[in-house]
Amino acid sequence: MQITRAGSQPSGRGPADWFTGAVRIDPLFAAPPPARVAGAAVTFEPGARTAWHTHPLGQTLIVTAGSGLVQREGGPVEAIRPGDVVWFEPGEKHWHGASPTTGMTHVAIQEALDGKAVEWLEHVTDEQYPRAGA
Repeated sequence: MQITRAGSQPSGRGPADWFTGAVRIDPLFAAPPPARVAGAAVTFEPGARTAWHTHPLGQTLIVTAGSGLVQREGGPVEAIRPGDVVWFEPGEKHWHGASPTTGMTHVAIQEALDGKAVEWLEHVTDEQYPRAGA
């Protein structure tokens, strides 16, 4: 058994290569091998969002606070709120982030395949990101 105490892992800033706007990443867990799952709490300021990306084994988001947006390639932009759980299929191109007017926090859980949990792609443009509140 291992207990990781709250506050024992430093918060990090979401890298500009992967995010638009102000994003804070709080690591929660990374299971040791042979397990391959990891999770983090990600907080987006209003208007902040990920770049388009995929996960080789999929991703689960659990919204814990605020108001956010998600979109898979070719699909509509969907509003998400606390208590919502979002599943992205393996390889499904998508993005997620805060609404234009309200911040959002979610827990992101994904597994690594051959040591890689995410493939980062191009940024979501201002034209692709809806300006109306979620």
